[in-house]
Amino acid sequence: MHKAWWIGGVAVVAVAGVAAAWAVSKQSAGKGDGKPPEVTLEFTPREVVAPAIAALATQIQFSGPLVAPQTATVRAKAAGTLMTLAVSEGSRVVAGQALATIDPTEVGTRMAERTAMVESARALLTQAERTHANNQRLADQQFISATALDTSRAALESARAQERAARAQLDTVRALSRDTRLVAPIAGIVARRHAVAGEKVSAEQNIVTIVDLSRLELAGTVATHEVSQLSAGMPVQLKVEGVAQAVVGKIARIAPAAEPGTRSIGVTIELANPKETLRAGQYALATVELADPQPRLTVPVASIGNTAGQDHVWMIENGVLARRAVTLGRRDGREGRVEVLAGVKPDSQVIAARFDNLREGAKAAVVATKAGNVASAAASTPVVK
Repeated sequence: MHKAWWIGGVAVVAVAGVAAAWAVSKQSAGKGDGKPPEVTLEFTPREVVAPAIAALATQIQFSGPLVAPQTATVRAKAAGTLMTLAVSEGSRVVAGQALATIDPTEVGTRMAERTAMVESARALLTQAERTHANNQRLADQQFISATALDTSRAALESARAQERAARAQLDTVRALSRDTRLVAPIAGIVARRHAVAGEKVSAEQNIVTIVDLSRLELAGTVATHEVSQLSAGMPVQLKVEGVAQAVVGKIARIAPAAEPGTRSIGVTIELANPKETLRAGQYALATVELADPQPRLTVPVASIGNTAGQDHVWMIENGVLARRAVTLGRRDGREGRVEVLAGVKPDSQVIAARFDNLREGAKAAVVATKAGNVASAAASTPVVK
């Protein structure tokens, strides 16, 4: 009887313990609601900045190949065999230097023919002058009619015209005889030979192309809303492919109208190349830097985010994170800053980089050093976009 009473007491105590444990666990679960305790995101002073007043220089860029405006193509003025060609590609020549000669035999034959035509025309003219003089005397004596005299006068004028035409043709052939010797019209470098010695060439056939590299140009286009900021004589920085350092040129001319079918206006850059280190055809990027006439409220470009087409920044306001929409203005990519027209104030605390896991309303603070595991979102690697 005593043993049964003892066993029943132990059972009652066990049931009471289980009930108490269940009540404590339920109370604990209800109190925490299954959520971890909220932590404060900590940022270093380098990660939180105040907007700065700064002048933002802007840049206008355009690109294109370098060209040599002083380029001349030497052509044959007379047909014939190319007897000599004294230069090769890459040869340096001076103005007036002999480049090639064309066989003058054909030109000499044509000259002899034209000379004979001139002599024949002169003989006919002499005969026409004599005939007209006789007819004039006969008409004065009224031996021939006025109509016959007019016919004689017309024949004389025709003979004179034929004689002038024959002399003009002879002068043309004489000029061609001088052109059998081809000379360089400009100083420069032979860029290409279009013929070889011994070849039969025709009139106006290309023989040699000469390029003067002492001055180069770059022809590019800029948008119509940018061209008003440019003017002739402005300095330009050019980054040429294959050249480590930038070179300086200047705006030589600006086209008076936009190109058909586009909203772009041509701009030509002039570049001095006295050492001929640059070559025609090299691709170059031209940059015109325009100074900012006024100071502006700016933030780092890295602090700007974009959601659904709306620019925004993250700020710390009253100890919590807030996302604020902003309106942007001028941008300076070289300095990494952008103008903010609306959305921030000079005393705002702006997150200077973009981070993952930022949540509006989360507690945030600026500290000298971050705790080891307090602010995992802010301590993560910034998101570069």
